[in-house]
Amino acid sequence: MRKTPLAAAAILLALGTAACSSGDAGTHVNFGYIGDFNGASLLAVANDQGLWKKHGIDVKTSVFTNGPLQIQALGTGDLDFGYIGPGAMWLPATGKAKVVAMNTLGNADRVIAQAGTATMADLKGKTIGVPEGTSGDMILTLALKKAGLTKNDVKIVPMDAATIVSAFTSKQIDAAGFWYPAIATIKKAVPDLVELAKNEEFADTVSFPTAFVAGNDVVAKDQGKAQKVIAVLRDAIQYRSEHLDETVASTAKMLNQPAEQVKADAANSKVLSLSDLDGYTKDGTIDKWLTGMNDYFVGAGKLTGPVAPKTYYTGDLFMGAAK
Repeated sequence: MRKTPLAAAAILLALGTAACSSGDAGTHVNFGYIGDFNGASLLAVANDQGLWKKHGIDVKTSVFTNGPLQIQALGTGDLDFGYIGPGAMWLPATGKAKVVAMNTLGNADRVIAQAGTATMADLKGKTIGVPEGTSGDMILTLALKKAGLTKNDVKIVPMDAATIVSAFTSKQIDAAGFWYPAIATIKKAVPDLVELAKNEEFADTVSFPTAFVAGNDVVAKDQGKAQKVIAVLRDAIQYRSEHLDETVASTAKMLNQPAEQVKADAANSKVLSLSDLDGYTKDGTIDKWLTGMNDYFVGAGKLTGPVAPKTYYTGDLFMGAAK
């Protein structure tokens, strides 16, 4: 597919560090990720455990700042696969990509505010930074609704992650819909910030799954490539659930971050085993997660109506890659 100048520019802006390659000559794959435990840990395991080579893949990985930019890159053909958090799950639901593997259940999202803010209601009329279409956007929307407010009751300023860190630190914004580990960075400069809302407060109605996605053309026209990559992810999922400390070390090495920082980041997620994900695919649990998220996205104006999870979660492909 032809790239537009706008899409190319967005992709270049998304790349926060130099891309890296792994694996011997074989099926070539361009894979995007976000530089945190959820986004990078399976790729780090695949690198260190030789899983790319095992499955005959030559991979080039590129780091992005969020999921929506990766979905855009999938659409232009600049990526074959990528990673998204829960806030971007509406994009596959609208047909922009396919979810090929679930990853973790996130608990890293927060609404944070400057010191002196006691409740969400105190944010009425205040300025709030948020990366639109992300899990930060999602947690903010849910928390405002719970407090009896809407986005029209506050002043929303769309910002990327790096801008939120600097804007909150310099007190240019009153609050933010954001996530760890970036919040930990803010806390170093603003130790008295207040956390007003977090994922687990909404666990009864909405789950926050992270996932790996593929371009529609990859799934439709090159299932051999898709199955090879999913096989790598399946092996890495199994290894991660059995060797979490080693996975943290591999991820820290890949991200060039202290192991303790990555370990703290991992603590904000529920790591799922391969048997968990296979079972949840078979018994409909993942469909329930996605249906609950779709209900939220309809209410938030991201979707016009309910979408059947089977139209964008390729559970059969995920299970079939085990054979």
